[in-house]
Amino acid sequence: MEKTEFLHKSNTRAFQESIADLFRDNVRGSAMRRALMGYLFIAPTVVSLLVFTILPIIASFGLSFFEWNVIEKARFVGLDNYIKLTHDTRVLRSFLTTAQIVILSVLLQIVVALLLALGVQSIKQRVLRYFFRTIFFLPILTSAASISIVLAYMFDQDFGVINYYLTHIGLPRIPWLNSPHWAMVAVIITYVWQQLGFMFIILTGGISSIPTEVLEAADVDGAHGWKKLVHIQIPMLSPTLLFAAVVGVIGALQIFEIPFVLTNGGPGDATRTVVMIIYESAFQNLQIGYGSAIAFILFVVILSLTAIQFILSRYWVFYQ
Repeated sequence: MEKTEFLHKSNTRAFQESIADLFRDNVRGSAMRRALMGYLFIAPTVVSLLVFTILPIIASFGLSFFEWNVIEKARFVGLDNYIKLTHDTRVLRSFLTTAQIVILSVLLQIVVALLLALGVQSIKQRVLRYFFRTIFFLPILTSAASISIVLAYMFDQDFGVINYYLTHIGLPRIPWLNSPHWAMVAVIITYVWQQLGFMFIILTGGISSIPTEVLEAADVDGAHGWKKLVHIQIPMLSPTLLFAAVVGVIGALQIFEIPFVLTNGGPGDATRTVVMIIYESAFQNLQIGYGSAIAFILFVVILSLTAIQFILSRYWVFYQ
């Protein structure tokens, strides 16, 4: 009897252990399948990033040490291209012009988009909120080149609709595209108008994520209007503002289509940006190595400014 009971317990224990082993194998196999599925999902993004971003950066850096016009064989010149660009006044001026556009356009985008987002979020009717969100987002769906062509006609000094209405209210005609100062203003206005929808949607999402309990508590404590914006909403929006600033700076540093179509970099070099200089050097003058050197310097500038923004964010970004 005792022997039979012992065999029964042994068989039961062996059965339980086999079931446990089978369960562990199934769990392990399921985890591996999930991991494999995850890798398959991210594979297209990783491959496209490698092919269209990382490899071109490496290739551009390599070409920057050569003199190559596509037709003849590339000739190694070492650091000559980098030394040349430090003495090229057009390149240095283009960096200053790009810096102007970055500072003014990003500040305008963030301020105007924040005001619009706050205004739209204060609308009670849901239909109207969605309507204004759509309207403000639409310009970014339009190509910058087509927007620049239309606005070039509107900014025309003699026949443009903007000057037409300015003269009707007693103001003089403005040489939007013929004066270095006003051409820069026209480029910035066009760029801000075209990119504003992206900033608007980002900040709208950030405002929507602020807990209503916090805002209601602020109202109860007497924080209204400007005080609530400065002391409650902006600190809670700081991570979103950081993202908007980083993306805005990276995008503005690479501005090309709008000044190219609207002013062609003129008058003179007043609106000629770094990317326009890269395009002219590499594809018009066939100085591939020189254009690659300028492009790599721009990449370093973008990387450095992004790192600086994240370092400075420790002092003004507050995470919930």
